[in-house]
Amino acid sequence: MTYTPFAVLWVLLAVIVLVLIGYRKLVSNKEDETLHLGSGTEAIPAQQVEIAHKLDAIDKWGKLLTVVVVIYGLLLLAAYTYQTWLSPNTRIGL
Repeated sequence: MTYTPFAVLWVLLAVIVLVLIGYRKLVSNKEDETLHLGSGTEAIPAQQVEIAHKLDAIDKWGKLLTVVVVIYGLLLLAAYTYQTWLSPNTRIGL
């Protein structure tokens, strides 16, 4: 059995996670890092609220895809190791 399609899918998912990291960095550069103290949200500009919502969505997808990439990679590694272990062509020792 060849694992090439599964490995390509894993690499694609990992690249998507890396793109999300870069996109989050790009969006967070526009964020105002000052602390707004007040009685309500009227002191916070609407643009900052929008950026905060974008960052929350990016973080949610980033965390989810990171977990998927790690679990998928571990399962792929386990399947490859198991198949190699059972392969009759593998010689161990001298």
